[in-house]
Amino acid sequence: MITVNPDGKIMVRRCLVTLRPFRLFVLGIGFFTLCFLMTSLGGQFSARRLGDSPFTIRTEVPGSPESRGALRKMSDLLELMVKRMDMLARLENSSELHRTASVAHLAADRLTPGASLIERIQAIAQNVSDIAVKVDQILRHSLILHSKVSEGRRDQCEAPSDPKFPDCSGKVEWMRARWTSDPCYAFFGVDGTECSFLIYLSEVEWFCPPLPWRNQTAARTAPKSLPRVQAVFRSNLSHLLELMGSGKESLIFMKKRTRRFTAQWTKAAKYLAQKLGDIRRDQKQILVHIGFLTEESGDVFSPRVLKGGPLGEMVQWADILAALYVLGHSLRITVSLKELQSNLGVPPGRGNCPLTVPLPFDLIYTDYHGLQQMKQHMGLSFKKYRCRIRVIDTFGTEPAYNHEEYATLHGYRTNWGYWNLNPKQFMTMFPHTPDNSFMGFVSEELNETEKQLIKDGKASNMAVVYGKEASIWKLQGKEKFLAVLNKYMEIHGTVYYESQRPPEVPAFVKNHGLLPQPEFQQLLRKAKLFIGFGFPYEGPAPLEAIANGCIFLQSRFSPPHSSLNHEFFRGKPTSREVFSQHPYAENFIGKPHVWTVDYNNSDEFETAIKAIMNTQVDPYLPYEYTCAGMLERINAYIQHQDFCVGPSPVPPGASTAQSPFVLAPNATHLEWAQNISSVPGAWPPTHSLRAWLAAPGRACTDACLDHGLICEPSFFPFLNSQNSFLKLQVPCDSTEWEMHHLYPAFAQPGQECYLQKEPLLFSCAGASTKYQRLCPCRDFRKGQVALCQGCL
Repeated sequence: MITVNPDGKIMVRRCLVTLRPFRLFVLGIGFFTLCFLMTSLGGQFSARRLGDSPFTIRTEVPGSPESRGALRKMSDLLELMVKRMDMLARLENSSELHRTASVAHLAADRLTPGASLIERIQAIAQNVSDIAVKVDQILRHSLILHSKVSEGRRDQCEAPSDPKFPDCSGKVEWMRARWTSDPCYAFFGVDGTECSFLIYLSEVEWFCPPLPWRNQTAARTAPKSLPRVQAVFRSNLSHLLELMGSGKESLIFMKKRTRRFTAQWTKAAKYLAQKLGDIRRDQKQILVHIGFLTEESGDVFSPRVLKGGPLGEMVQWADILAALYVLGHSLRITVSLKELQSNLGVPPGRGNCPLTVPLPFDLIYTDYHGLQQMKQHMGLSFKKYRCRIRVIDTFGTEPAYNHEEYATLHGYRTNWGYWNLNPKQFMTMFPHTPDNSFMGFVSEELNETEKQLIKDGKASNMAVVYGKEASIWKLQGKEKFLAVLNKYMEIHGTVYYESQRPPEVPAFVKNHGLLPQPEFQQLLRKAKLFIGFGFPYEGPAPLEAIANGCIFLQSRFSPPHSSLNHEFFRGKPTSREVFSQHPYAENFIGKPHVWTVDYNNSDEFETAIKAIMNTQVDPYLPYEYTCAGMLERINAYIQHQDFCVGPSPVPPGASTAQSPFVLAPNATHLEWAQNISSVPGAWPPTHSLRAWLAAPGRACTDACLDHGLICEPSFFPFLNSQNSFLKLQVPCDSTEWEMHHLYPAFAQPGQECYLQKEPLLFSCAGASTKYQRLCPCRDFRKGQVALCQGCL
């Protein structure tokens, strides 16, 4: 029987315990070495190939000492480890000479794997050393070739001094210091050399002149524009539903709405096709990016769709998609940042480089969230293509907030403005200000039979409250007018609740909870009155109620709500004053369908309720909110609005030609002279222009409405001259050109005339008692305020 010394057992165990973690450590070192070699070699050569993934690019210049030195250090480290292992082995052997042969034999058997591991480390070290030598030879050879090429083109790769490209040298300096800050530069072939900087700055961006020696090899041929295809009206919306995708509650809601309105869109398409006749309509390539539905912006709407959250935005987007598709245009719809980048051709990286290909879309419809996302990922291409963008903007953006420099200097800077777009590129839900384009949405249109059925089924004493969120019922003082209303009518609500009745809703209110849209429509068809508590502002529900035969009762605001006195408007890019919950319903519809009263005056409120109960109304829907009206409006925008080119205003100090205006017979305003044709390319046509000098403190929007007209900001450039004041017999003792959103204007105390210096600041909105504003107005089609008589 063989006995084993306990000390020997302990020694062997310690050795094995030591070798196990060491084995893992050596394995990790080997893996790290392999990764280092692959990254280093891959990076050195991929930096020279256009189109490789930028995420494997090395930032060192090819052939740099850092690359070769790192390989040598790795080899030296492994060799040092082998030497130390040999030293430990020798020490261990000398300390074990006094032990028995059997114990030594047993220890040797157990240490055999450790010995083979040392041999493997030695082999790895030798291989790394060999690879280091070979890589060093390759890099030296590459450096020699690179040096020869550089010597031949050294004089051709210096930043040229060309007055046509004043920023070239500065951009080259920036590239020298920062070309590794974004992988997109390497994606376009930048490798740290002067030549690569100049090639990029002249062929990808446009800050430097083209290099003469690149003409034959690297000149890019401009893509041929495809022949225009005529747009054809569509009646089958099944493909649109596929394009909209799925997976989000918001999209499900929008698709349901589109299906429900399919018959109306089809009918409207036939009507507009007959109305337009043989007018050719070019098919546009359109990208629709709904930014607020992306995960990056939080997608706050989708989770709230089933809880009574704001649906106005989704109603509008669903109708915009349907209108664009029915008009026959080619659509691409995105609701994620990844899809947006793919469709735009965004290079990989952090968004500092232009798009890889020319923008394939004629138009892009998005919102403020999408606008921010595009700016972050399009680089310089955003500035180049921003004239093609249309921003769906619920509350509107006034020019004073849109102009970045002016907004910053004069206190109009908010979180939503300062984009320097043409203000007409912002498209609103209601015609708030003519500075923006009125996009709108649609409400259900009833035939005569349906209208009669609604009239016959109306309850004379039934009221429905506007608002699905319990917070709306927290209005201070609501108890008074609700008590008055409850005396005459049965009150119904559609407030969302999960487990119990919301405490804010009084017990005498019959609350149905959140209703699907068809059931909500049925409730409106029975009700006599649709009453608002003052919030939400300017939603689609009042129009739907009026279209279903309800009378809409709303609160008058005194003083008017604005960003100066109401939290909801604070930060919005508008100074507009809201005199009621729904200004469009008050100003463009009015009695008998819309009643606006002071809710704080109990007598006035009760008088209105009594009068409403004795008033009979038919279902009514303004033409501009029908499917046909929206198709007509959007079609006119697409065919005529072009913000990439347009008439430019007369520059300061330039001599003006003969004025195209004549003083009207009553000497109150200017008109376009009959013997002078309209300006080519101007839309709306200039022959519809009428110009008034507004009273002090009066905005152009109001001044034009006073005469039954609409302010038209695109006409400002034609009025922006001293000649216009002279035609109106306004004495100008002095004339100045300045950047101000109220100009052109006349200041009475000093007989001074002020002309606009910045075209983006022409604005129908805004007023000051100091100025009499010179206001361009136009006519409009009945029921279609966005279009003039000759705008189709």
